Amino acid sequence: MTAPTADRTGTASPRRSYPTDEELLTRVLVPYKAHCKYLKSALVTAGAGAGLASARCEFAIPESCYIDDTGHLNSVEVNIAYNQMMYYLVAKSVREGLLSGFETWTLDDFWRHQLPDILIARFAGTFRRPVNPRSFQGELAFRSVTRRAPGGASPFLHAETSYRYWDADGGRSDGEATLAFVNIP
Repeated sequence: MTAPTADRTGTASPRRSYPTDEELLTRVLVPYKAHCKYLKSALVTAGAGAGLASARCEFAIPESCYIDDTGHLNSVEVNIAYNQMMYYLVAKSVREGLLSGFETWTLDDFWRHQLPDILIARFAGTFRRPVNPRSFQGELAFRSVTRRAPGGASPFLHAETSYRYWDADGGRSDGEATLAFVNIP
């Protein structure tokens, strides 16, 4: 699906959308225990000129993996859902060449770096209304990706992201996270 959007210069550029790649999603979720695979689908969208991407996702958490039922999405589940959304978005972006900073990555690079080298440097969130964990949606957007090498140190990618979750009953949670991609190719 392609719809024109305006880039920073005001020039129309195509907006590309990618439905869930079931094979890729399955592979992204391999590190998770069976009862912790919350991400069910993801629609990835990117603007051709922006070098940034986002994902709109569907989640279901049948039961908490660590605590008795609270009846609402809690901060641990928010973080796990964020990780799954982010991993899928980065993997799909690598496959499709969507995110700036990852142009030289292959999927093999992503699989090698997925767990040891993608770090959450800062994670903040706000719960506005309780979100039903049994069925909810989420969205993650990369706002910036920059390559850094402070003081001659090994280069890394620094990414600013925002996320939000909602459900059919008006539940809402949102926040921001800063990521560091270290030991990059």
